[in-house]
Amino acid sequence: MSDTPTGAMRVLLIDDDDGLRTALADSFEIAGIEVEPFADARAALAQLGADFPGVVVSDIRMPRMDGHALAEAVAARDPELPVILMTGHGDIATAVAALRKGAWDFIAKPFAADHLIASVRRALDVRRLVLENRRLRIAAAEAETHYPLIGETPVMVRLRETIRQLADVDVDVLIEGETGTGKELVALLLHRWSHRRTRQFVAVDCAALPDAIADEALFGNRTHAGRIADADRGTLFLDEIDSMSPALQGKLLRVVEERELPQPGAAPRVVNLRVVAAAKTDLAAAASEGRFRADLLYRLETVRLRIPPLRERRADVPLLFAYFLGEAAERFGRERPMIDAAVEARLVSDDWAGNVRELRNFAARVVLGIDGGAAHASDQLPLSERVDRFEAAAIRATLERVRGDVGAAAAELQLPRRSLYDRMQRHGIEPATFRPTARQPE
Repeated sequence: MSDTPTGAMRVLLIDDDDGLRTALADSFEIAGIEVEPFADARAALAQLGADFPGVVVSDIRMPRMDGHALAEAVAARDPELPVILMTGHGDIATAVAALRKGAWDFIAKPFAADHLIASVRRALDVRRLVLENRRLRIAAAEAETHYPLIGETPVMVRLRETIRQLADVDVDVLIEGETGTGKELVALLLHRWSHRRTRQFVAVDCAALPDAIADEALFGNRTHAGRIADADRGTLFLDEIDSMSPALQGKLLRVVEERELPQPGAAPRVVNLRVVAAAKTDLAAAASEGRFRADLLYRLETVRLRIPPLRERRADVPLLFAYFLGEAAERFGRERPMIDAAVEARLVSDDWAGNVRELRNFAARVVLGIDGGAAHASDQLPLSERVDRFEAAAIRATLERVRGDVGAAAAELQLPRRSLYDRMQRHGIEPATFRPTARQPE
């Protein structure tokens, strides 16, 4: 018998015999295994969301839905979720049929409780490994498709520090930012850096959910648990929550306030989740105009994070672009292109209305040679030198705009004055050359 602790793993126990179900539940609890007993297979099946952290133990002969049908339904949802079947009418043929239909183990009644518990422990160990491998695969995929929260401007340094401080505190967070600023990335970092990181990060694009299916997609129905239930013990990210209908806002308020999920024809289900919501519009203004529920806003904005657009942190543009350029070159199997004056000029002058997303797309087009006039060359500059060139161009363009006023340039670049002076000295930039008096001899 394995002594591996089950941790948060649990057993869904289904048996219509009240006495046996109670006795088995007691045995599991004595063994230190969390158990959820059900008298009906359909009710238990409704609790099985994606990546259920545990195993299923079920009797075979039951009314409405028997153990064979349950095992098939579980296998259709997740073929790697172990199902252990029990029966008092077992024989070799029944056992073989059950295993062929996806059962993980077969136990004939009467049996010693230790025999069942040993089988369950082995199944839990297997399930734990399956879920951990899935988590690692998801994390690797996310690392490939999500860029880091890059930036050296004070506002970005503070944002990263704030995310770190908030990550392990179970408070709901409201993220505000324009399209393309990286709201989902901030939500993902809140999840990755928290104690919930081994659980699911469930992202829901509220704007992409048609009203006709939004209710069931979020809250579930008699056969489907729904996205909110999927986020139990993890993080629920509601993107563009400002597009959610008033009716759904009302149902969501119950979840946010009580951490209870309405169940069709049954008592509410308690859910343990963190809610991170994002909006690209001013929710306070929307609430004052009656377009968003004020009581829901008050619940969501326990902590409010604002992601600045790129035009408010121009000094980060060269650093971001250099990162995206390398990313695109690797993705397309191309060499890093030599950046010409046209690309540099756009980097320091464009408002980047699409923010980080637009900058990333621009870098991809430059690598592909279809934008910016960039040419490919084998004698590539080192990354540090390219970043220096971008930074110098940004400082020169800003000094040009503010007519050599170092204080105004530092404010626009969101850099301490001392830091700006250090960078100008490193690049050999003299602010006096940008002042009108220096250019126009008397």
